[in-house]
Amino acid sequence: MAMATQNITRNSNSPQVISLVSSINTVLQNLNPQNPNYSPLNQFSSNLNPRFVIEVINSQTNPHNALLFFKWASNPIPNPKKYIHSRGCYTAITDSLLSHSLFTTAITLLQTSNMLSDFLIGKIIKAYGDRGDIRGAIHWLNRAKSIESNRCLFSYNSILGVLVRANRITLAKAMFDQILKEGVIKPDVSTYTTLIRGYCKLGMVEDAKKVFDEMICKPNLYTYNTLLAGLCRKGQMRSSREIVDQMIRSNDCLPDTVTFTTLIDGYCKLNELKEAKKCFVEMVQRNCKPNVLTYNAFIYGLCMDGQIEEAKKMMTKMRLNGLKDDLGTHTSLLKGLCIAGRSEDAAKHLKEMISLELNPDVKAYGVMVNEYCKLGRPNEAIMLLDKMKRTGLNPSISSYNALFKVLCDLGEHDRAIRYLKAISHKAYSVNFLPYNTVICSLCSVRGRMRDVEDLIVEMRLKGHRPGILLYNTMIKGYCEDGDVQMAMGMFHEMMEKGFAIDIHSFSVFVKELCRQGKASEAKKIFEELCKRCPVPDVDCYRRILDENL
Repeated sequence: MAMATQNITRNSNSPQVISLVSSINTVLQNLNPQNPNYSPLNQFSSNLNPRFVIEVINSQTNPHNALLFFKWASNPIPNPKKYIHSRGCYTAITDSLLSHSLFTTAITLLQTSNMLSDFLIGKIIKAYGDRGDIRGAIHWLNRAKSIESNRCLFSYNSILGVLVRANRITLAKAMFDQILKEGVIKPDVSTYTTLIRGYCKLGMVEDAKKVFDEMICKPNLYTYNTLLAGLCRKGQMRSSREIVDQMIRSNDCLPDTVTFTTLIDGYCKLNELKEAKKCFVEMVQRNCKPNVLTYNAFIYGLCMDGQIEEAKKMMTKMRLNGLKDDLGTHTSLLKGLCIAGRSEDAAKHLKEMISLELNPDVKAYGVMVNEYCKLGRPNEAIMLLDKMKRTGLNPSISSYNALFKVLCDLGEHDRAIRYLKAISHKAYSVNFLPYNTVICSLCSVRGRMRDVEDLIVEMRLKGHRPGILLYNTMIKGYCEDGDVQMAMGMFHEMMEKGFAIDIHSFSVFVKELCRQGKASEAKKIFEELCKRCPVPDVDCYRRILDENL
């Protein structure tokens, strides 16, 4: 197949380039990877240049095909333009191989080509981090230090990113301190921003501010926005506003749409709507165009304050400015209607969302499920939960828990048990919380401890273990039923787990033992408790014992 041999890669979207890439892909798909015959590729050799090679590599969904092409292009026959791979070509093939977890292949290629560099090792470090191999990432940092004589800022920045994503902030700070101690390279804005992001991610905003204040290079927009987001999440709006004012004063890094949206969101979450409105006006005055996230933050704030009509006006304004309201917009309106006590309107709004093909998610359905449960209407809640499952959505634990709570509060324990067993036997995520809710409620009803035992067995089979609250509740439940032997069994099992019975349950337990003429057992229990468990206030427990003997 003869192809044009002119310089065709100035525009990678040109029909000629697309046609060439498609033809090469067809050839690659027909090559035998074990014993490739590269001759069908020779017709393309006159088209080779780094930009075109990168285009072909990036178009491959199969990394082995990308590697076959790369190897052929390393020594094409013929080679009229004396083509050789650029660093960008090595970067492209490395990205392709690492993204498909072909670590050994990528590393071997770079080693044999003598192309291991700080930049490409940084990519290897990130790839190891992405698959959770922190040791492997650190090993490659040390390789970079050896190869580059410690001049490996990109690799250091990459390991910091790995550690921050893994929430290993102490180790990240140690790495940062190591850079400063070695003094071979200076941390750049990316180094500082990554560490600031790590602290903010964990809510350690004071540490983040300290790093920010100690920067030896100018912060960029991303640095400011990262710190701002951390401060807003912690509700530190005064400090957040100071950061924005600092940006304005510096005139080097003016606030953008992300900056103002973050600030507006922070104010709205704290119900400081006046400040949010001022911020919105300032944003427009500074020629920062509000986006969907900006409007959604404001709409959320208005809805949480019960200002539904104002929220709808804001949505209209958003539409007039050419932006389309989304699922987040309507979920906020749904919440707002519930907060305002307009549950029927909320139910209608959910139906409208479905008719508009907004595809309500777990969060949106959950708002309405929780509302029905709050109103003591479990039938409607169950209908919605079933609808979610039919549409392929797995309801959240909080929705299930709300349902079990309302069923138990209404005394519909049998129905709660049936529903719990039904969902736990299917492929829906059920953790220990719904079990806790139903079991604790059953323990307060006389004669239901047999049902409790059945649920405990089922709960254990699901891999969940009773916690201290459940043990205490069950001991009280057995005492209410007058079954001190079972209460005793729970008490001993509890101690084996290292849990100390709480003072209220201890009081119920001791009273029942003494009522049944087992005062000596009560004394033994107290002594055993003091020996085996960390009792918070021994004197209070002794006083209860003495009062009942």
